[in-house]
Amino acid sequence: MIIKNIEAKIRLATIVAIGSMVMSLIMGGMICIYAYKLVANAYRHIYVLDNNIALAASQTDLSTNRPAQYRGTIDAFHSLFFSLTPDDKYIEYQLKKAMYLVDESGIEQMNNLKENGYFNSILSSSSVLTLQTDSITLDMPHKYFRYYGKLKIDRRSSTVIRSLVTEGYLKDITPSDNNMNGVLITNWKTLENKDLENVQKNTF
Repeated sequence: MIIKNIEAKIRLATIVAIGSMVMSLIMGGMICIYAYKLVANAYRHIYVLDNNIALAASQTDLSTNRPAQYRGTIDAFHSLFFSLTPDDKYIEYQLKKAMYLVDESGIEQMNNLKENGYFNSILSSSSVLTLQTDSITLDMPHKYFRYYGKLKIDRRSSTVIRSLVTEGYLKDITPSDNNMNGVLITNWKTLENKDLENVQKNTF
């Protein structure tokens, strides 16, 4: 009888010990999760000094601003690539900045235009090209975009308005001084570049 009582007490002590250990692990895990959330929340706040007064500024989640950053990069790239003046140094500067925002597909299009004398024709005809963005559609799950714009080509003898439609994909990269949003345009191609208007100017 005494032996049975001892065995029962041992079993009870074992159960209590195991139960205590499990509860300790659960509580420890909950504490770790809570502490992690506190630290993560603390990192979301930035304090700015204004006349020696600390003001709290909330840090916005990256995913919240990403669509706007994507559109900003797409708009900036197209403006750099297509808005040009008859100045070889300016054209070179614009294209160099644009190439930081696109992969080899952009370089390929630029080289094709060079071979076809596109940029030389801008210089020889003293053309001023201005691109106006109409809209940019985004497919966020696939990181796909389609760009719609109108390209105005102002020459000495005429003004041409063209419809411009392009498409491509977006890749997240590490931000840099030349690519502040950390967005790279990939597989970029032109779907449409056709004349909508061609108004002749009075040359006399």
